[in-house]
Amino acid sequence: MIVVSDTSALCYLILIGEIEILPQLFGQILIPRAVAQELNAEGAPMTLIHWIVQPPDWLEIRLVTSVADSRLLELHQGEREAILLAEEIGADLVILDEKAARNVAKERGLNLTGLLGILEMATIQKLIDLPTVVERLQNTSFRASPSFLKSLLDRHSS
Repeated sequence: MIVVSDTSALCYLILIGEIEILPQLFGQILIPRAVAQELNAEGAPMTLIHWIVQPPDWLEIRLVTSVADSRLLELHQGEREAILLAEEIGADLVILDEKAARNVAKERGLNLTGLLGILEMATIQKLIDLPTVVERLQNTSFRASPSFLKSLLDRHSS
């Protein structure tokens, strides 16, 4: 399975100590260079910077050769390049969290998921304890509607 990610899911999975669920779920993850630069940007948490400076073997950083059209210009650089990379390589899945990026990806016919979708997949495969992981996620700057989080937790309660 060919999977491309933007910055958000990587960032939060690193911050909550669950980044290893990505290779467990998908094997390899591809990111555009802009995502690597965002993880290493000035002001980023040191945890992210240390991680991306020596990325794991399962992460491949790719240069995007496509030119963005006007619809993509409203997105952040990492989101824009993730969508372009997914299109260039015919990715099976692109990981995006921001609503605007998700809307553009859907319009372009890409299959997508977000961080919470990844956590749900990991829960189904018994890779994580969802309530514990959601609690750690809520201690970061990640935002999701309380009703959506409750629904996710309710679907997977024992």
